[in-house]
Amino acid sequence: MGGAKNKRQKREDYRISLREEGTTELPRKKFYRQRAHANPFSDHQLIYPPSPDQMDWSSLFPYYVTEEDATEAEDSTPEALAGQGLQPVEPKRLSKDVEVADIGCGFGGLLIALAPVMPETLILGLEIRVSVTQFVEDKINALRGQNQEKGLYRNIGVLRANTMKFLPNFFTKGQLSKIFICFPDPHFKARKHKQRIVSTTLNSEYAYVLRPGGIVYTITDVPDLHGWMVQHFDAHPSFERVEEEEQEADPCVAIMRSETEEGKKVERNNGQKHVALFRRLADPPYGEVE
Repeated sequence: MGGAKNKRQKREDYRISLREEGTTELPRKKFYRQRAHANPFSDHQLIYPPSPDQMDWSSLFPYYVTEEDATEAEDSTPEALAGQGLQPVEPKRLSKDVEVADIGCGFGGLLIALAPVMPETLILGLEIRVSVTQFVEDKINALRGQNQEKGLYRNIGVLRANTMKFLPNFFTKGQLSKIFICFPDPHFKARKHKQRIVSTTLNSEYAYVLRPGGIVYTITDVPDLHGWMVQHFDAHPSFERVEEEEQEADPCVAIMRSETEEGKKVERNNGQKHVALFRRLADPPYGEVE
């Protein structure tokens, strides 16, 4: 037990050292040990906003805080205001909205690869595992520090969240232009299929937060799961599958294939990667739904 405690303390000390001011060292994964998967139905003691308009994005995208909020006095924090008997201020606003979500972003390979390709777009990684989220956060901060003069990696952030439960708490209707679902947990056993990140119910939530013309990107090395995702998106009235020619011309597809942690692992093992894209259709006028 003593050895386990010492290892945990070393990991914690390492993470604290990375957060020291001016540190730009990239984090090492061995100090962020975590189970490969997490049960989305468990109580993960997550913090989430009651609605998207109450979400404060300023800590994730500090370089995009509006000028009015950026110049706000330091003593207007909720704690300081409470001490003065005042109400907390409204969440700080960004100059633009998050438009791309990487669901189950893992160690952030896709986020980091997309950042310079889509420099004007805010991209958010959503990850349920604590240590993995911390790793991605520390890596983003290190990359920002290393590229301070170029201003790179300011447009990406990571948030610990349970997408299956709280996606509409973070995004308004039609806010997103792209959703990535890369190498999700296949949950092979039939009794575990309800935990799959693609389902009839969840696809309706993706349709809600995705704007007409927006794209859901899926990739997996498991043929059965690929078939499951295609089947469920094909059956949903809000989506149509993107033709292969258009799919292969999309630069995000090449990045998705090569830059994720799982994608690289599949490549090393000479495995196959199954890709499918689905476009969000416009809702029919009210009264014309069959």
